[in-house]
Amino acid sequence: MERIIIKAPDSVSAIMIGARWEAVTKLLPEKGVVIVTDKNVFKLYGKNFPKFPVIRIVPGEESKKLRVIESLAGKLLKMGIDRSGFILAIGGGVVCDVSGFLASVYMRGIRCGYVSTTFLSQVDASTGGKTGVNLGMIKNVIGNFRQPEFVICDSTMLRTLPDDEYLSGLAELIKTGIIGDPSIIEMLEENYARVILRDRELLSDLVARSVKFKASVVAKDEKESGLRRILNFGHTFGHAIELQGSFKHGFAVASGMELATLFSFKKGLIDKKVCNRVISLLKKYGMLSNYTMPSGIIEEFILHDKKKTGEYIHFVFIEGIGIPCIKKIPLSDVVDFYKKLKKGN
Repeated sequence: MERIIIKAPDSVSAIMIGARWEAVTKLLPEKGVVIVTDKNVFKLYGKNFPKFPVIRIVPGEESKKLRVIESLAGKLLKMGIDRSGFILAIGGGVVCDVSGFLASVYMRGIRCGYVSTTFLSQVDASTGGKTGVNLGMIKNVIGNFRQPEFVICDSTMLRTLPDDEYLSGLAELIKTGIIGDPSIIEMLEENYARVILRDRELLSDLVARSVKFKASVVAKDEKESGLRRILNFGHTFGHAIELQGSFKHGFAVASGMELATLFSFKKGLIDKKVCNRVISLLKKYGMLSNYTMPSGIIEEFILHDKKKTGEYIHFVFIEGIGIPCIKKIPLSDVVDFYKKLKKGN
């Protein structure tokens, strides 16, 4: 097992990679614990949950709504959970987002921890303390930062994921390699068969590399005022693709990364070799979606992007593998690039 510590100004979070998820029992208080999970995860693992009350939510983005938070808070009240309570999230990104947000606002804040069951959650969503719910079609516009006390990432749980869910998480891992750790890209290029077969040892290594990089970024910029923005590589286009076309997050972000890479090439920040290397890897793992998105949709979603400041946006480009850069550019530049690209195709 590898233990990675994230030290933020007001909290410390321990990410445990390679630990068996059942060991979570040793990390919990003796009482006042409530488990939040979804129906799919409960069906797979519920019989082995710690012996505490369980609340099940609907799987997927449908649960990332304020009315769900209100309903869950009401259930906590009925259970008699007070400020000494503890929320244990067992699930993927949605369960962790919802549980973390609930923990941050219930009684003005109670403790929480995660058992991360999906690849996407292990390499991205469960690390860093971001929580949030959607507002209409706009993702994560209501939320805050809440570090869990611990996160357990057990790669054996990834074997039960459907193929598309597994690959969705792999896209975020590729993102981390592109912006921060080139060794991840090399390992994915050289170990295709082991990745597809979900080799436990390899996946634990890849998750650890991803978490270490993200932890280093979060420790320097917990509230995303500067450096942490690099973690949004591919997300400006990706969120629009995801919501407009109902694609899984990772596949949409993969297409967003393709666009951001092409945008970087157009700006003269990378050469053709780097551009082709990124796009070839995304294609190799079958991640690029056949999306159809009118230019007007891009413009509409960018207007609500959290990285927007007035008529400008902090857009994440790359200058090479492992070399991200953030440039404040006019929103119109992003829209014009997409329009010309679609016209050229």
